Amino acid sequence: MAKILIADDDPTILSLLNKILTSKGYDVQLAEHGGVAEKLLKSESFDLLISDIKMEPVDGMQLLKNTRQMRPAVGVIMLTAYATVTTAVEAMKEGAFDYIPKPFKIDELLGTVKRALDYQNSLSEQISGTHVESKKYFGNIIAESEGMIKVCEMIKRVAPTKTTIMITGESGTGKELVAEALHSFSARSEGPFIPVNCAALPEMLIESELFGHVKGAFTGANSNKIGLFEAAKGGTLFLDEINSIPLHLQSKLLRTIQNKKIRKVGGTEEFELDVRILAASNQNMETLVKEGSFREDLFYRLSVISIDLPSISQRPDDILPLAQHFISQEMDGGEFPVMDNAVLAILQNYSWPGNVRELQNVIQHCLTFMKDDKITKETLPSKLIVSYEENPGTQNTALTGEFGKGKSLKAFLRAKEKEYLKNVINTMGGDKVKAAQELDISLATLYRKLPEEKQN
Repeated sequence: MAKILIADDDPTILSLLNKILTSKGYDVQLAEHGGVAEKLLKSESFDLLISDIKMEPVDGMQLLKNTRQMRPAVGVIMLTAYATVTTAVEAMKEGAFDYIPKPFKIDELLGTVKRALDYQNSLSEQISGTHVESKKYFGNIIAESEGMIKVCEMIKRVAPTKTTIMITGESGTGKELVAEALHSFSARSEGPFIPVNCAALPEMLIESELFGHVKGAFTGANSNKIGLFEAAKGGTLFLDEINSIPLHLQSKLLRTIQNKKIRKVGGTEEFELDVRILAASNQNMETLVKEGSFREDLFYRLSVISIDLPSISQRPDDILPLAQHFISQEMDGGEFPVMDNAVLAILQNYSWPGNVRELQNVIQHCLTFMKDDKITKETLPSKLIVSYEENPGTQNTALTGEFGKGKSLKAFLRAKEKEYLKNVINTMGGDKVKAAQELDISLATLYRKLPEEKQN
């Protein structure tokens, strides 16, 4: 069985956890504070660390950071009292798998331990397996840019937990795709995933849609109705555009999340809630809270963890990989068309106010009007051409040589990245340290991307 290290300066907690976990067959070692735990981690290998946050002389946060450096493959679960939940959330951002509030229920503790061990085993298999140079995550999330790679790493980290998550970003950035990934990588993946666009529900019906109603609750309620909370039992309910929930319903939603119970419209009976809630918004929720149009307590309850999606203008490295991905989807195994230089230049320089969704629509437009398996400037929507002609950007220098069947997209991107890096180095008078600072990357990364520069 797995080997677990427990660090807590409360002897009662240590004894209790030891009895619970050893009774399930785990190999348990105890540390009366963080310093002892560090010594054990240096000399022995463990599968999981369970650590209290408040300890002396080495507290749980410092122990977590040191563990990530010494033993990156070790999973970490934090123990916390209610007053330190915010710190526990910060611990998850630092790499902890989950946190367990005190006092804890034995079955919840054991469930969290099992999920943490399963997750770490999954990661170990990925790390030890053959490296694949693909940047497609969770099936359909394309991530070549640093910003989206960070988003994907966050999804991997928080998906197996039970924490409520708020996904923010402009319209068309892929919030529902992220929600689907969070569901698929969670312990509820076998259950239903039910997305609901709150803005699309009429205000008079939204309460009934979410909570259900009993027969006779209002005019037209001719039978009992199952609400979306009930329909998502055992799975995930994704509340998109949560900002559009009417203020008078926000208090009921808050009570539902807090008490984990629902009451149908017109009913008196309460039902236990078994669903994970994910929420999303294309507006700044903190601004809405300040304006008084969204409850502060509900906002903080929904956004224990926040995932902010960058707009496509903030992730230009993803434009061409996304275009290739959408082409592959539409061609469904058919011959990949040639895309000429003019199209590449226009795609790279367009502002994409509709984000990824707009890019997908543009690719569908191009494939509809292309001739002889070639995507040309004439196949693009006119608004992209007009925008480019008004602001040509790097039209004359960004692209040289045709990008088509004989050259992979990755090869093209590497070539253009290399060209750009060399231009920045030249601009800095050959000073690679200054160039790395200008590019906001480490000097080691710069050398890795330009291996021939190491000896220069």
